[in-house]
Amino acid sequence: MATVLSVSGSPSASSRTNRLLRHLDDRLIAQGHEVIPLDVRTVPADALLGADFRHPAIVEAGELFARADGVVVGTPVYKASYSGVLKALLDLLPQYALTGKTVLPLATGGSTAHVLAIDYALRPVLNSMGAAHIVQGWFTLDRDITAHEDGSVTVAPGAAEALAQVVDQFSLALGAHVPVLAAAG
Repeated sequence: MATVLSVSGSPSASSRTNRLLRHLDDRLIAQGHEVIPLDVRTVPADALLGADFRHPAIVEAGELFARADGVVVGTPVYKASYSGVLKALLDLLPQYALTGKTVLPLATGGSTAHVLAIDYALRPVLNSMGAAHIVQGWFTLDRDITAHEDGSVTVAPGAAEALAQVVDQFSLALGAHVPVLAAAG
């Protein structure tokens, strides 16, 4: 199956965005994919803010992008756009780091006023980086994501169904066989 890089653009370790991505990673793993998580918040700030293209963490991130067949990019929405830490990382990657890749953009936020951030802020950047195919993205309201103390997450039924559909479409775009039971759950 495919290798998927799952990129969390949240600056917080306990964020709903990060937990939601790791929850969706499990679905992709169940479908037979190798999933590599990348939490941008773990990349040293001095490398990101100092635009240190040669920093080992930046080089490693570039190698992870190069290795992946597909990329899931998740971000909280701040001021109608994706997070600054995600922007900083994307700016340090090679211009065409997504060439030949299938990409799934995801966003979370507190208001439906930010639902278009995927199409008007994130998608153009992913496209400019050469993504071969950007599948339908999805915006999930913060209130539909319940983070538990053990690190797990529960997604409200309507949002969970929509997320399952976009993840399954992404998986199919990667060329995977999606089991009927996984697609229904």
